[in-house]
Amino acid sequence: MLLDAAAEIICREGVADLSLEQIGLAAGVSKSLVYKYFSSILELMKELLERELKAQRRLQFVAAEQAETFEELIRNITHAYLGYIEERGLIIERLQAEPSVSQSHDPTDFGRHGAVEYLAKIVARHFDMPIELARAATDVSFGLPSAAGHYLLRQEMPREQLEDLTVSMIIGSITSFHTDYLARKQKLDRSSN
Repeated sequence: MLLDAAAEIICREGVADLSLEQIGLAAGVSKSLVYKYFSSILELMKELLERELKAQRRLQFVAAEQAETFEELIRNITHAYLGYIEERGLIIERLQAEPSVSQSHDPTDFGRHGAVEYLAKIVARHFDMPIELARAATDVSFGLPSAAGHYLLRQEMPREQLEDLTVSMIIGSITSFHTDYLARKQKLDRSSN
């Protein structure tokens, strides 16, 4: 309840003048009850950011598990990410703008290692490539949804169109990597027939 009240205030007014007293008032609880759960506004903001990023990752994981094709996998994850950014991105962005709240710079950093490992295994199997190359290609591709999320928050393109663009760029980069990079690095076969 306190985190929800803080999220509403942050969305409406930002974090500059946010206080535990203000959050208690918005949540309809006493100041002492707020201090029972959070000793400082910084502690509350860090917990709120972690909650938001965990919720976002959970949605993406569920979306990934529902996919049956590689295109569905990328689309489902991107759709979940951009949907969450459209709905809650302003909160995340404002919290992450506070240096004392977050050391990460974008929402794709939270839980990134586990997500990269999960997707890299799928990419390695699907494209029959070494896991270390699949891991690198997957990790680098994580920057595309983040950039799309920033673009979405500036409202420069409808979400559906931005989603299509992002999905095409991710799939294109991985398939291009598979066909181009691996082919160029493959040893020449100089055997005579």
